[in-house]
Amino acid sequence: MRDWLLITVVGVLLPAVFVNPVIGAYLWAWISMMSPQKLAFGFARDLPVAYAVAVVTLLAFVFTRKRHALPWSSVLAVYLLFLLWMTLTSFFAVAPRDQVFERWAFVMKIHFMLFVTLMLIRDRKHLDLLIWIVTFSVAFYGIKGGIWTVTTGGGGRVWGPPGGLIEGNNELAVALVMLTPFLYYLYQTVSHRWARWAMLFCIVVTAFSILGSQSRGALIALLAMALFLGLKGKRPVLTTVLLAAGVASAIMFMPDTWSTRMETIGAYEQDGSAMSRIWTWKTMWAAALDSPLVGVGFGADNAIVFARYAPLDPEYEIFRGRVLVAHSIYFQSLGEHGFVGLALFLLIGVTAWWTADRVARTAAKDAEYGTWMPMLMRMTQVSLIGYAVGGAFLSLANLDLVYYMIGFVILCDALVRQRSAAAAKAAATLPSANNQTEATSPRRLPAS
Repeated sequence: MRDWLLITVVGVLLPAVFVNPVIGAYLWAWISMMSPQKLAFGFARDLPVAYAVAVVTLLAFVFTRKRHALPWSSVLAVYLLFLLWMTLTSFFAVAPRDQVFERWAFVMKIHFMLFVTLMLIRDRKHLDLLIWIVTFSVAFYGIKGGIWTVTTGGGGRVWGPPGGLIEGNNELAVALVMLTPFLYYLYQTVSHRWARWAMLFCIVVTAFSILGSQSRGALIALLAMALFLGLKGKRPVLTTVLLAAGVASAIMFMPDTWSTRMETIGAYEQDGSAMSRIWTWKTMWAAALDSPLVGVGFGADNAIVFARYAPLDPEYEIFRGRVLVAHSIYFQSLGEHGFVGLALFLLIGVTAWWTADRVARTAAKDAEYGTWMPMLMRMTQVSLIGYAVGGAFLSLANLDLVYYMIGFVILCDALVRQRSAAAAKAAATLPSANNQTEATSPRRLPAS
C-alpha cells in the first residue's frame, strides 16, 4: 500500500513540475530529507525516486522563465567559497579517489539542488510552503517517535529514516532540536485555533522524541535551544518559564535508565563512546596540523588517515586499528578541509546569524513583512544554536537541513532588498511625476 501511495504521489506531481518548477524543489526537499521510499516495504523501497525528481526539476528549470538569479549576499558569498574550497581540498585527499569523488558528488548534489530552490522562490507564499515541507519532512519522525516514547514510557530509543544522514538516534535528535523553533514559528503564524493546538501538540511530542532518542548531546542541544527560544520569543520571560517547566516535566517522565545514561555526561572518562570521540578528534587535529591548509580531504574516515594520525596513547589502546567518523561538525571540517575550511564553515554560520538579525530589524519596520519575517529570522538563529551545540558531537557538517535554514536567511534577505529597491524606485519616480504634472497643468492668468 505504501509503495503504491508513494508512486502515485510522485507520478501525479512530476508532470506538474514542467508547469511550475518550484514543485520540483518542494518534491526534492521532501524526498531528500524524509526518505519516504525507505518507509515502503516493497518495490518502491529501492527505486531512484530522488534521482527522477532531480532530473525532471533540472529539465523544467532550464526551460522555465520563472527562475531568478541567485540572491547575492554575504552569506551566499561565503557559502560558495566553502564549496569551492571543499572542491579544491578533494584534489589533495588521502582517501582513494573513487571514495573521495563519491563523497564530493553526494555533498555537491545537496548544495546544487538548494541553489536551484533559491532561484525559484521569491515570495512569501512559496517560502512558507517550503518551510512547512522542510519542517514536517523530518518532524514526522519526531511526532511518531514522541507518541511512541510516551506510550511506551520511554523504554526504547527513537531512530530516524534508514539510509539517510539522520538515521541514527543522535542525528535524528539534533535534527529535531533544529526543527523545534520552526514548529514554534508555525505555531505563532497559523491563524486557526485548531491549527495552533495541533502545532503545540507537535512541539510537545517532538520534545519527548528528542529525549526518547537517549542522545546525551541532543539533551545539551535541547537545553541550549530552549533557552534561546525563550529569549527570542514574543514574550521572553513567559516563554522561557513555560519551556523550562515543559522540559523539566518531560525529563521527569523519562525512566531511570534514561537518567542513568544522561548522568554519564559528567563522567566521560568511564564511557567508551565519549572516549572514542576524543580519540577521533585528536586524530583529526593531528591530520590538520600535518596539512593545515587543505586537511586530508573528503573521506577522512579511512584506514590510511587513522594509521597515520591516530594517537598512540595507552588509554586509547582499545580503539587501535579502528576507523571512525569525526563525531563533530568542527573536527570533521577541520580534518577534511584544514583550518581554512573550518574558518569558512564557521563564517557561514556567523554571517547567517548577523544577516538574520539585520533582516529581522529591517522587516520589523515593514507593515507586511513585520508580521512574520522577524519571527522567522529569530527562529532561524535559535535553530543555528541547536545545530552548533548538538553538532559538536556528530558528523553533520554536510547535513542538508542546516543549509535549508541558511537558505531561509538568504531568501528573506532577498525579499527585503527587493522591497527596499521597489520603494526606492517609487520614491525616485514620484518627484519627476509631480514635476511633469506641474509642467503640463494650465497656468491661471492673474485677475485683472
